[in-house]
Amino acid sequence: MSLKKPVVIGVAGGSGSGKTSVTRSICKKFRDKTILVIEQDFYYKDQSDLSFEERLKTNYDHPLAFDNDLLIQHLKDLIDLKPIGKPVYDYKLHTRSDKVITVEPKQVIIVEGILILEDPRLVELMDIKVFVDTDSDLRIIRRLLRDIKERGRSLDSVINQYINDVRPAHLQFVEPTKRYADIIIPEGGQNHVAIDIMATKIEKILADNNKI
Repeated sequence: MSLKKPVVIGVAGGSGSGKTSVTRSICKKFRDKTILVIEQDFYYKDQSDLSFEERLKTNYDHPLAFDNDLLIQHLKDLIDLKPIGKPVYDYKLHTRSDKVITVEPKQVIIVEGILILEDPRLVELMDIKVFVDTDSDLRIIRRLLRDIKERGRSLDSVINQYINDVRPAHLQFVEPTKRYADIIIPEGGQNHVAIDIMATKIEKILADNNKI
């Protein structure tokens, strides 16, 4: 089967909001389709020109932390049915790895990240824009559990980062992007009604694209 123009879905929301669970729910709905997930976290800027001490000061929740130029170019390539070399970020060295992951275009492309609706150039490339809206107390609990269990962080370091970087950036940059969303999903992937509505819309866009 020849691949037609893919559907591009943006899934935004604060850290710990449930973006990944929404993405997984969409994937389950379309097991008969080929789906590609592009995480904005892979597109943190290369910091190899900075000392390790300087890299430690990076605010990863600020728009300037991301290489959106590269992300936008890669997304355009995928829409044009061209493969890309997705970058890999090394969180231990706090800079981009020299490795890349070859990614082929798919029928459905999900772009996931806290600030994917902050850049108008990215928004223009999306067919459906989603904002996962979850209370701040749930988000900080999820972030604590994730960073301590999966990333070996201490409780104090996670809380300090949340207070100094994550919360201010969320209020200044992430929360305002909600206005650009087509669909706002409270409580992430547990909102089955919203997921079903999205699935219907995705099917319609896929059908329309196949007529082109």
